[in-house]
Amino acid sequence: MTVRRQGSDVDETAGARETVPAPDSAPLRLHALSYSLGLTAAVTAAARLGLADVLGEEPLSLAELAERAGAQREPLGQLMLALACHGVFRVTADGAYAHSEMSRLLRSDEPGSRRAMALLAGAPFAWRIWGRLDEAVRSGTHVFRDTYGKELFAHLREDEPELGELFGQAMAKNGEATAAAVTRALDLAETATVADIGGGHGTLLKAVLETRPAVQGVLFDLPEVTARAHPELAGPGSLADRCRIVSGDCHQDVPVTADVYVLKGVLHMWNDDTAVEALRRIGRHAPAGARIVVAEQILDVAESAHVASVMNLLMLVSQGGRERTTGEFEELFARAGLTFRGVTPTGSVVHLLEAVVPGEE
Repeated sequence: MTVRRQGSDVDETAGARETVPAPDSAPLRLHALSYSLGLTAAVTAAARLGLADVLGEEPLSLAELAERAGAQREPLGQLMLALACHGVFRVTADGAYAHSEMSRLLRSDEPGSRRAMALLAGAPFAWRIWGRLDEAVRSGTHVFRDTYGKELFAHLREDEPELGELFGQAMAKNGEATAAAVTRALDLAETATVADIGGGHGTLLKAVLETRPAVQGVLFDLPEVTARAHPELAGPGSLADRCRIVSGDCHQDVPVTADVYVLKGVLHMWNDDTAVEALRRIGRHAPAGARIVVAEQILDVAESAHVASVMNLLMLVSQGGRERTTGEFEELFARAGLTFRGVTPTGSVVHLLEAVVPGEE
């Protein structure tokens, strides 16, 4: 097509071809990255509006979806366009909206639901601390305490208990997604007792005890966390009969004796010095030959490095922690006086890094 300006017959087609960026060009890729905060906002908005819950098995027109969600048709269309462009919901041939694999994960009743995680990712505190990432990079420490006057978990517990509850739900759901994989990969041959350190409500320990009927378990976490331990671990029943719940703080002491200690998604919350001290506290009560197994993402072997690298930044800005490479984990173990044994894949996003307490067994 010939592009004409008033009073001109100049063909500008060739020039246009030269100046319009290609879809995969560096300028457009950088533009997309720079405005990707809009994607977080879109997914969080979808979760808050309950779009995935009001959309059933049959596609809905935009007008029907807006009515069910209590939203305005035109702005909802803007939101759905952005979501569908990234595979969250899909557009049918007649322009209606239907579920995609990802949108189903925003349903509150979906097994493996990620709705709580989506709400947490777009929580007000998240926007505030992400906006100060450059300060965290300059200072080398997190900005949460400076922003809110206290550490993350204290803030959630004392000032925003509803968000604290949401955080617990998100972590439990994330834990469910990997608990089975970790349990399958965890070698517990000739193991009498497994201690889940920082084990939350006991999602992983429950999976271990269900599949290893000869194993005893110990769940260790903060008092306010263990008070809400899974009913099958805390109440009457066969699993509870094999589980002891111990309340405490890894920053003070870990008075637990076991054959295998598991720390899943714990060390990445802390800087190196704090992580080393926690490992040392575990080692003080552990018998010689006891195994300490860390279940986390590993930066240099992560199948989803684009996710792990962003979580690495989130740990920095929120708690001063970090994701680590295999070599960095090995250095942590060495500093804590433990002998590194190697890495075991689980078939999920996390790997098992194992160390042993030295001495005569």
